[in-house]
Amino acid sequence: MTQPPLSQGMRRLEQRLGTELVHRTARGVSLTDAGRQLLPRARLLVADATRFEDEARRIAGGDDAAVRWGVPHAVRDELVVQCIGALRNAGRARVVTTTSSTAELVDGVRTGALDLAVVEHPAVLTGLDCGPVLKLRRWVVVPEDHPAATAGKVQARILQGLALSTTPRSDNPPAHDLFVDLWRARGLDPDVVVSTCPRDLLAQVAAGTCFGVTTAPPTPMPGVAWLDMLRDDLALRLRITWRSGTDVGTSAHALDRVLIRTGR
Repeated sequence: MTQPPLSQGMRRLEQRLGTELVHRTARGVSLTDAGRQLLPRARLLVADATRFEDEARRIAGGDDAAVRWGVPHAVRDELVVQCIGALRNAGRARVVTTTSSTAELVDGVRTGALDLAVVEHPAVLTGLDCGPVLKLRRWVVVPEDHPAATAGKVQARILQGLALSTTPRSDNPPAHDLFVDLWRARGLDPDVVVSTCPRDLLAQVAAGTCFGVTTAPPTPMPGVAWLDMLRDDLALRLRITWRSGTDVGTSAHALDRVLIRTGR
């Protein structure tokens, strides 16, 4: 949806509800207190509508209900596509993918908007079932003109002076805090710059002021250099989660196999 109809739709919704849902400023929009309070209920309504359609399709004898799964932004595109292929091969005629933060994915599983999700570990998964912790390799990315880009043996302290580009703490507070503490334990206390997605991270690194980590393997790219360091410590830890009592075994196993194979 483009911006004009989205804005018009939001205004019609606000008029119908009789309350303002978002603050509008020159810098963008943010939720009002009313918007924040109504958002969980809105997600439940959307999830119920999706389940209603899936159940109606099943009763009518149509195609199999979709599997609705989620994945964090940090998982690279190639792997997301492999996961979708695995779900289709597992017998799912339709696959609906949501890419979001771990906090929002967990919320989606809890409310029923998602059947299952790959989430970053650690995360608060109280009341949900989950699979084992799996690891994906990550690389450090630095500006190509930084001394670390050509150093023979890279120590963390060589990154002194660069800010750390990473996702917002609100995306998953437990994992965010551990990630920042990892660098502090190695003698760094970098300023943290928020990047909302891998593209943001690479743009900030290429600008020459930041370093970050990515699951994307080394790729020739102007302005950016990849470093292989702290391999085990920096691995992206993931696990699959779902609501207790739901039958997602086939889908969870399909995702599990892709992540295990990639993590080797």
